Amino acid sequence: MKTIYEIQQYLKKFGTFIYIGDRVADLELMESEIRELYQSQLIEPSEYQTAQLILRQEIQLEKEKSQRKDR
Repeated sequence: MKTIYEIQQYLKKFGTFIYIGDRVADLELMESEIRELYQSQLIEPSEYQTAQLILRQEIQLEKEKSQRKDR
């Protein structure tokens, strides 16, 4: 996994489709779903770590964009 799109496709394999309409909320929900899959031992630790890293980076970028717009 290298992109948010790949994470979305990965989650679809488990029957999880996420679209709220708010980009940050979507990313946070994906992060939560990945965590639940890991805790249920349905995904490997390396997949979990990679997905979490990508999601956290993207969440940070989106929050920074939002802060710049508000100025």
